[in-house]
Amino acid sequence: MVIPCLNEEQSIAACVGDALEAFRDADLRGEVVVVDNGCTDASAARAREAGARVVTEPVRGYGAAYLAGFAATEGKFVVMGDGDGTYDFTQLPEMVALLRDGTDLVMGDRMSDIQPGAMPWMHRRIGNPLLSGALNLFFNAGVRDAHCGMRAIRREALVRLDLRTTGMEFASEMVVRAGRTDLRIAEVPVVYRPRVGESKLSRYRDGWRHLRFLLLHSPMYLFVIPGLLLAAIGTLAQLVSLGQLDLLGREWQLHAMIAGSLLTIVGTQIVTLGVCAAAYAADHLGDVDRGLANWRRRLRMEHGLAFGAALVAVGVVIAAVIVGRWIAAGAGELSEERSAVGAATLIVIGTQVFFGSFLLSVLALRQPPSAARVSP
Repeated sequence: MVIPCLNEEQSIAACVGDALEAFRDADLRGEVVVVDNGCTDASAARAREAGARVVTEPVRGYGAAYLAGFAATEGKFVVMGDGDGTYDFTQLPEMVALLRDGTDLVMGDRMSDIQPGAMPWMHRRIGNPLLSGALNLFFNAGVRDAHCGMRAIRREALVRLDLRTTGMEFASEMVVRAGRTDLRIAEVPVVYRPRVGESKLSRYRDGWRHLRFLLLHSPMYLFVIPGLLLAAIGTLAQLVSLGQLDLLGREWQLHAMIAGSLLTIVGTQIVTLGVCAAAYAADHLGDVDRGLANWRRRLRMEHGLAFGAALVAVGVVIAAVIVGRWIAAGAGELSEERSAVGAATLIVIGTQVFFGSFLLSVLALRQPPSAARVSP
């Protein structure tokens, strides 16, 4: 078992003792590893006295502490829990039993048994449901309490996750990567008790770090869907203006055409950024978005080049026709503003698609390992 610890002098000994007792009662062979994450009190000494092995991680952070603890363990199963007394470690055998039955990751679910004073109302009713809901929406993890600190995972599954974050977003990263790698996830109800000592959480900062992590690892929701929505609205506005159609009881003129052009161009650019972000994450970080991955398998760079060139060509033809009419009219006044905006839009979008296709191919390039990393 791994327990991160930052100044938990009042509770760490009891946590270690409860974990070891749970191991003995269930006839489980294991150890408790406490990670000293910069303690300035007697937490490390108390943990050793209680029977834990203490390792030190000078880099502050929830994730940094766990990564150090994982590296220090060798067991087939790894159990995680906080050292502040909030969790009942007598429930550990139930989690280990699920791992033995084939589950890869066992998550605790605090939401049905939160003792009075253990969780602020805002966390219980707003923060945790919203963040857990966003995680399930983006990554289809199917967990009720995505930020419970009591968990258990198979060693081989832990290696597959390739966890990297060092802050509180580590809790989200584990669930996100578990969903992305198709790990078998189960949840068990756990008791959540009031913590002992002072809380280390920062409500808004840590909440934002979790949400930021979810968004950055979901280019489909951060970039592609908003970009497509903007482009669709912009295209519709341009068509209504070009066709001089009545919509909502009025005819939309040049200003609607310009606004539609702006939305279409911006939306296309956002989609391009999203696809590039997904490509980089897949090819260099091992973080694959399935929807975008399927799209990339079907379309090659040449498809993007051809489509972009076609858009530019159509835009240039429209612009040439406008210039021809202007010349035929004696280079005088010409009322082709909406057509000109449409032509410019096609040329800009086509250029974005054309060079965006090259950028995607550049991002897909992988550098060979350096000589210093090659084993002899």
